[in-house]
Amino acid sequence: MSTPFHPTQHPHRAMLHNEIHARPPEAMNAPLAIAHIVMLADAAGREASRAHVAALLRDHHMALPDAQTTHLRMDLGAFRMRWELHTEFVTWTFMVPAPVEAFGEREPVSAVDSVPRDWLAALPGQCLCSLNLWVLPTHTFGSGSLVKHVLHEDTLVASTVADGHGEVYTDFAIHADGFSRMVLLAGGMTPRRLGRLVQRLLEIETYRMAALLGLPAAREAASVLAFAERELAALAEAIRTANRDDEPALLDRLTRLAGQVESQYAATHSRFSASSAYFELLDRRIQDIAESRLAGMQTIREFMDRRLTPARSTCEWATRRQDALSQRVSRMSNLLRTRVEIEQQQSSQALLTTMNHRQDLQLQMQSTVEGLSVAAITYYIVGLVSYLAKGAQKLGWPLSPETTAALAIPVVAVGVWWALRRLHQRVFHQHR
Repeated sequence: MSTPFHPTQHPHRAMLHNEIHARPPEAMNAPLAIAHIVMLADAAGREASRAHVAALLRDHHMALPDAQTTHLRMDLGAFRMRWELHTEFVTWTFMVPAPVEAFGEREPVSAVDSVPRDWLAALPGQCLCSLNLWVLPTHTFGSGSLVKHVLHEDTLVASTVADGHGEVYTDFAIHADGFSRMVLLAGGMTPRRLGRLVQRLLEIETYRMAALLGLPAAREAASVLAFAERELAALAEAIRTANRDDEPALLDRLTRLAGQVESQYAATHSRFSASSAYFELLDRRIQDIAESRLAGMQTIREFMDRRLTPARSTCEWATRRQDALSQRVSRMSNLLRTRVEIEQQQSSQALLTTMNHRQDLQLQMQSTVEGLSVAAITYYIVGLVSYLAKGAQKLGWPLSPETTAALAIPVVAVGVWWALRRLHQRVFHQHR
């Protein structure tokens, strides 16, 4: 036998490997009544849903889910249940066998009728979607009674699915019981293929509603964007005609507008991004059911394209409008800052010119002071030379004090000037 290979494992390897097996479809056989409920919940609501499903399992003396469980399938005797934890919502799917003898003659049986009422009414979160789906064999059910007793005929949508092996009917309406309805007539599909098809149909309804969560946010953003666009246009005109004294106030208004735009963008960006992702998933799920037209009926794809395109375009338009407005505010801010910087540079240049003029005056005054200093120092030194000459005359100095002082003046003046120049140069080089 070969030696087992056990290198250091990535901490997420098992989770990443098992991701392709997450939420697998369940093998199903017709006839079935399925109730699918989607509860919108925040982080606390999703944890509460875990506790809620644990309470049901505890009542049936079954093993409880751990803190990492995001998907459960269980048979509770009276019904089967599937629980799934998603990023923004929790899905609850209940399944019971569906009697088909009197189907279409009276109100069809719903799977929620077998679920404890008090427990069902306490599902955590807010109901985003609730769907009754009946899976029936094609040889025991006709579409005529379906239209008359189960769905609204005037809004009926139907198509063949699974490459012609089944037929799906729905009216995309909320009925008196608060549930929308869908009927799947299953032909000769295997249980696993039927389970995959049912899961795709449930996901179509789920992702349709989840994608539309961006529509209210887009409508609310429209009023904020309209005000911001008007304010930006007024600011652009004000900047064009403003003088230097008006610029601080304009910059303050523009900064406030930029903060408002970015705040609104941050509040809605995640919602619009999620809606875009849900719309893509919806497109993929509709493609996966492989539908084709039934004579005289509108397909699910056609219905979605016609009815969802305006909502989808509204969300995309709001996103593009936010991006464009943010870019315009940024360009306007850069323009105003550039204008202020140019004026500041001009003011700095004028200040430097004034400083240079003052420095020239200071140099001239310094030169004058240096000349006066040379004269004063020469006067005092020559006076000292005169006193020295008077004393030296008694010792035999041949020149008179006046003559000696006169001869010393140019020598002393040059010497003092040279000494001051050297001192000035030394100080100048030290401060460079």
